[in-house]
Amino acid sequence: MELIRIKGRGISKGIAGGEVLLSEDPISFLGNVDPQTGKIVDPDHCLFGKNIAGKVLVFPHGKGSTVGSYVIYQLFKNGVAPVAMVNLECEPIVAVGAIISEIPLVDGLESNPFEMLEDGMNVNVNGNEGWLETKD
Repeated sequence: MELIRIKGRGISKGIAGGEVLLSEDPISFLGNVDPQTGKIVDPDHCLFGKNIAGKVLVFPHGKGSTVGSYVIYQLFKNGVAPVAMVNLECEPIVAVGAIISEIPLVDGLESNPFEMLEDGMNVNVNGNEGWLETKD
């Protein structure tokens, strides 16, 4: 299988790989996610009932309260955080949460991740150099 590397912008340093979990909806970490379990608890969210723990979480951007940064950190401390995150366009709440939790995060990919990724695909995220890599 051919490796495909898509360049973007590194937001939070680190390298991680895992299974993709796609969310077409933005995520408010304060309210959408249970920090004890990593489960999406908002019944109106497209990922309702799914768990983000150990996944490469791909979502457009964060939304909501600045407390969301600390919820990401709680997820990390509780061992239920995503292994990496990919945004279309990252905003400060998610960026700070990823940085303090040492979760690799990239955004601004050259290709739209929603057009090329599927749930369950294995990808690598490199926040140091700013890219995502997938097998074709």
